[in-house]
Amino acid sequence: MRKIPNDKILERIQRENPWWESTGGVPELYRTWKPRPYIDQFLPLVEQNEIRRAVVLMGPRRVGKTVLIHHAIDRLLSKGVGPKQIFYVSVDHPLYNGLGLEDFVDFFEKIENTAPKESEVFVFFDEIQYLREWEIHLKTLVDTYPKMNITVSGSAAAALRLKSVESGAGRFTDFVLPPLTFYEYLVLLGLDKIFYLPKDFPRFFRAEETTQLNKHFVHYLNFGGYPEVVLSETIQQDPGRFIKSDIIDKVLLRDLPSLYGIQDIQELNSLFTTLAYNTANEVSLEQLSKGSGVAKNTIKKYMEYLEAAFLIRVVHRIDKSAKRFKRANFFKVYLTNPSIRAALFSPIDEDDPSFGSLVETAIFSQWFHSDVKRYYARWNKGEVDIVDISADQKPQWAVEVKWSDRVVNHPEEFSGLVGFCKKHSLDDVLVTTKTIRATGVIDGIPIEFVPASEYCLTLGRNIVNIKTMGLAINDKVVGQGEEI
Repeated sequence: MRKIPNDKILERIQRENPWWESTGGVPELYRTWKPRPYIDQFLPLVEQNEIRRAVVLMGPRRVGKTVLIHHAIDRLLSKGVGPKQIFYVSVDHPLYNGLGLEDFVDFFEKIENTAPKESEVFVFFDEIQYLREWEIHLKTLVDTYPKMNITVSGSAAAALRLKSVESGAGRFTDFVLPPLTFYEYLVLLGLDKIFYLPKDFPRFFRAEETTQLNKHFVHYLNFGGYPEVVLSETIQQDPGRFIKSDIIDKVLLRDLPSLYGIQDIQELNSLFTTLAYNTANEVSLEQLSKGSGVAKNTIKKYMEYLEAAFLIRVVHRIDKSAKRFKRANFFKVYLTNPSIRAALFSPIDEDDPSFGSLVETAIFSQWFHSDVKRYYARWNKGEVDIVDISADQKPQWAVEVKWSDRVVNHPEEFSGLVGFCKKHSLDDVLVTTKTIRATGVIDGIPIEFVPASEYCLTLGRNIVNIKTMGLAINDKVVGQGEEI
């Protein structure tokens, strides 16, 4: 059997780096896509060379990691970085089978006659999970080439996170790219003109027409997490084929089993499907175990795997006194991206009985772009959907998520919320609606009513902007629409 000659490998590498020979920069395919706001957080890490670290870009499949890398390369070129100081390679190409990271650096030196040990270069390894023991290779490069700015990316998010933590302490900086926020979705589609920040009441962004914004909100909940789905009507005709087969199945059938040695893949798949169908609902290990016949410890491990893969997020429960339960028997599970549910089952419209749960999932998914924990409160006679707890275990604010306008005229439905707020002296209380904006006082507690779509838009926009500015997530600021 003939061995693949080096000149074929060199040809492939040159095709992946068109800026070496062309003044056009990165391929047109990437330049036509609007950069996600995350580019302003990602690029400084790529450029940083004072601390010797590699950047590990991770996140769910198909959220735009390769596009983000090429946008970073485009920015570097526009800043005057020499084209031959930038090297990109997608490790998963069959031609590269058996090559290590050091081999790619050797090819880079041969092709462009570079000296990475002596001059600054930017190296990008895409789909790094296809290289065995990549973390060992990467650590070696970081130690060997002090002037090399190294970025790697991968879609097997659980594997990357685990190995980055185990082997990259002090050498790797993790950067997570989540699914699209509602704000990013609107910007990507060029719809940023349909909302504005009112000068007289600059707390939340407001739609020119709430019904129009809601139409896009419904679409976002069904199709909005992945850039390719957002921009392709063909994929939207059969989202299950794209999202389920190319995103979910690859994680459940390949990434997680290979990493954690999971034997019963069907069991894992069944659990995830159940959790996805019940997104935003309270569940318990006891219920899940009885319904599936799987031991509670096994279910707990599966859920940890699914969280590591960025498919779900577990939100813990507090009681009316805002105390955590010693044994977390009950909890809520949210999909990290509401459109996963539509892909697994079918898209739903705004009048579907399950739509309220999907709205709550969408709002929580915006919060998942931060590292701040959120809780929900439940006790015998009441519940609050979202509660912020300070470091000294005191509630700061509360949000009740509704997809209805009738609640504005039915204060009796908020007895649990009002009781919780009175107990903790909260004056920052919000209830989402379908279209109504209003303020009111119920039993002495001031409550603000805001359309869920406007709240979701404001939340997603502000969290991304605050992170871009390098600021800590301040709860009072995040919930507002003031320019930051």
